[in-house]
Amino acid sequence: MFRQLLVCACVAAPMCAAAQQPARLDSAHADSAHADSSGADSSHASEMARAHAAARLAVVTITAAPVKPAESRQAVQVTPLDIERTPATSPWELLRQTAGVEVHIQGQGPGFASDASVRGFSSDHSTDLALWIDGVPVNEPVNGHAEGYNDWSLIFPQAIQDLDVIKGPTSALFGNFALSGIVNVRTLDRLDGTRAWVNGGSAGHIEGTVLSGFGADSATHGVIGARAVHEGGWRPNSDYDLGQGHLRIVRNLSPSTTIDGGVELYGSQWSSAGYLSESEFASHDYDIVSNQSDGGHKLHAQERASLRVLDGNMLWRSTVYATQGDWHLFRTIPPAGGVFEGNGSQTEETDNRIGFGATSAVTWQLSRAELTLGGEGRFDQSHYENWFTTDRTRDSAQALLHAHQTSGGLFAQAGIDVTNRLRLDLGARYDLLDTRSEPDGEDPSQEAHGIFTPKVGALVKLTDAFGVYANVSRGFRSTDGVIEDPSLPFITVWAYESGLKFNRGGVSATAALFRMDVSNEQTFNPLTSGSSSGGASRHQGVELGLRAPITKSLTLSGDWTFNDARYKHFISQAEDDETRIDTLSGLRIYNTAKYIGSAALELAPPSAPWTVRVSTNAVGPYSPFDEPGVVLSAYALMHASATWRIKHTELELGVRNLLDRAYPELVAGGLYAPGQPRAVFGTVRYDF
Repeated sequence: MFRQLLVCACVAAPMCAAAQQPARLDSAHADSAHADSSGADSSHASEMARAHAAARLAVVTITAAPVKPAESRQAVQVTPLDIERTPATSPWELLRQTAGVEVHIQGQGPGFASDASVRGFSSDHSTDLALWIDGVPVNEPVNGHAEGYNDWSLIFPQAIQDLDVIKGPTSALFGNFALSGIVNVRTLDRLDGTRAWVNGGSAGHIEGTVLSGFGADSATHGVIGARAVHEGGWRPNSDYDLGQGHLRIVRNLSPSTTIDGGVELYGSQWSSAGYLSESEFASHDYDIVSNQSDGGHKLHAQERASLRVLDGNMLWRSTVYATQGDWHLFRTIPPAGGVFEGNGSQTEETDNRIGFGATSAVTWQLSRAELTLGGEGRFDQSHYENWFTTDRTRDSAQALLHAHQTSGGLFAQAGIDVTNRLRLDLGARYDLLDTRSEPDGEDPSQEAHGIFTPKVGALVKLTDAFGVYANVSRGFRSTDGVIEDPSLPFITVWAYESGLKFNRGGVSATAALFRMDVSNEQTFNPLTSGSSSGGASRHQGVELGLRAPITKSLTLSGDWTFNDARYKHFISQAEDDETRIDTLSGLRIYNTAKYIGSAALELAPPSAPWTVRVSTNAVGPYSPFDEPGVVLSAYALMHASATWRIKHTELELGVRNLLDRAYPELVAGGLYAPGQPRAVFGTVRYDF
């Protein structure tokens, strides 16, 4: 069965960017085309409708197109202007300040992925969120540290065209790991001239970036760029170096056929200061280092080739890609007071992997609907090792594993304008994953699992500016530990959402109620890598979004989530002592806050060369890992930045954590990863 599905996914639908949203006619154009077709000039009107549909399809990029406001789902779009004016030095900070995503930075180096959470999912190493960059999935299957390990450091900030954060598993175009939502990134494919950035700031931070566009007005065009970062570290033994490369080339073979190729390169090395005890954090003893030999490196590359063919009202998009990764780190977990106590010894972890895959989708644009059918296939192979070490000298092995996973999926998605006021969004996908584990010195094991995930939504336009919507969807992700035990079942969720949308006169506002019921819930301790499975949880709450001009010069924006996420029934067991258990039923889910949000005021007079931005991000009462019933106090951070444009030069000065608030980024078992104190930075950008 698996082989048949994979053949169907890889041959019958010759593979494309599943991360693409189908193009859609504006409802006004669709309605007028439909009305005209019934009159005496129906032939001419039909031809005009087909031409308009072709034009709409033609502007869709080969990789992911943005979410439309008229869709029956909650999503936040981060624009190039948001990216440019947000005082952030990492993708984690960017999303925290612009999209209301709950982020807990682990602070152990740029290649040690932090935690990004949507709607109250603990999301250790962001495993409950799917990240796609230009139609290529980033989450790493069969990862021994965390299944679906999701490193946002791979995002090249200055090369982003824009991105969406889609809340919930509402899109049929995304499969594994799209449990709580999707982050969908599109990079620049055109740029006039060359741009250079130089950035410096607190803690010895210095960064240089160059992006250059070529062939902007020719059949072959693209963007090439490089980025280098050195961070001295605001704590001892927390310095790092990071480098990135970006290349995207687009070739128009004909008016109807386009090919698109891309390469993303990433490398980093770092030292780790480690975690603090509760008393050390309370007394601000930030200079304490767990082990001077802690640190690591990460290398990652992805290559992509895409094809788009337009034929009348049909668009076919296909992508093939390959990925390579090498991850190596040393870290020490000091003894602490939680159930999963550190033992004070150093561990070494390595993950060497290769992967390749392909996706394909065909979209038909009709007068009142669009239909997308497609498939995807993926292969990932990992060699994972975990050792006890002393100052980077190996003592004994904890885990030595080879594993690979082959997956295939078929999906369908349709948007139907039933009337001028009613839109239906329908979708479904079927995925099949086959995992093989080969522990050193033990017999291999292999097992396949399939899952069906339907999606249904509707939006009713009460007026031209105001609409109500609702959706029901199912999502899934592979369970932590599947690299060692392929028989582990999926973590699944049924998600329910309803809300309001308003869009008029530059004002965009949304309000949503959501509930998500999770089966085979899992809690994961990021310090010891121990996990417990088999429970259930429910997540429910309210999400609010607003972007509104107060005056011609002043704009207010913000995204907030008020969330009640609790275990319905769950027993957590210490990995090192089977007699030590916690009953978590009814308690708040670990590593989540009661509310999170971001808000910004931006002053940008239309004729002035300057802008000023003041923003905040807030984290409500927070439930740390492995401390049942404990809820930490809320906190809010304030940030400010100003830019000034002088001909081809743009100057920016910013301050993050303006009020110098002491706060925890992550807490687990009595150990703290402290947040960075006040940090000042300045940027110079020059356009050649």
